[in-house]
Amino acid sequence: MTLEWWLTYLVTTIILSLSPGSGAINTMSTGISYGFRGALPSIAGLQVGLSVHIVLVGIGLGTLLTQSVIAFDILKWLGAAYLIWLGIQQWRTAGALDLNAVSKALPGSGLFKRAILVNLTNPKSIVFLAALFPQFIIPNQPQGAQYLILGMTSVVVDIIVMIGYATLATHVAKWIKEPHQMRLLNRIFGSLFIMVGTLLFFARKTNG
Repeated sequence: MTLEWWLTYLVTTIILSLSPGSGAINTMSTGISYGFRGALPSIAGLQVGLSVHIVLVGIGLGTLLTQSVIAFDILKWLGAAYLIWLGIQQWRTAGALDLNAVSKALPGSGLFKRAILVNLTNPKSIVFLAALFPQFIIPNQPQGAQYLILGMTSVVVDIIVMIGYATLATHVAKWIKEPHQMRLLNRIFGSLFIMVGTLLFFARKTNG
C-alpha cells in the first residue's frame, strides 16, 4: 500500500467520522450529561464496536451481510430498535445542572457498554466498511497487513473526531443554566436518536 493510497483512505475515513451519525450523537449527548471524562468510556465503547465490525469484514462476514437480505434486515431492525429505545430514554431524562452529580447516575461501565451496542448494532457501518475496504486493498500484497492498517486508521481517526465532539459538548454544557434547558437538549438528542433509528429501520439494502 502506497502512501498516496493510504492518504486517500485517510481523507475518506475522516469525512465518514465527521458525518453526524449515531456514534456522534451518542458522544455529544454523553458529553453534555456526564462531562468530558464521562464521555471517554463512551468513546472507548464506540471503538470496540467499530473494531468488531472491522474484524468481521476482514474475515469475510461483511461480504456475507451485503449479500444476505435476511442477515442485513435482522441487524438493521435490532439496531433501529435499540437507537429508538435510546432516544425514548434520552427524551424522558429530567433536566440536570450538576454534571458531577449526573455522572454518578450511570457508571462508566454502563456508558461503555451502551456505546458498544450503538456501534455494534449499526449495519450501515459494517456494510460501508465491506464496500470501502476492497477499494484500497492491493490483491498481490499481504491482505492481513493492509486490513490492519486500514482498520487502525479508522479507529484512530474516529477517536480523534469523537474527542472533538465530546469537547464541543462540554463547552455547550457550560451554557446550561436552568433545568428546562437541559431537558430541552435531552429531548433534542433523544429526537436525533429516534430519527436515526427510524431512518435506519426504513433503509433499503443496495447491491453493487
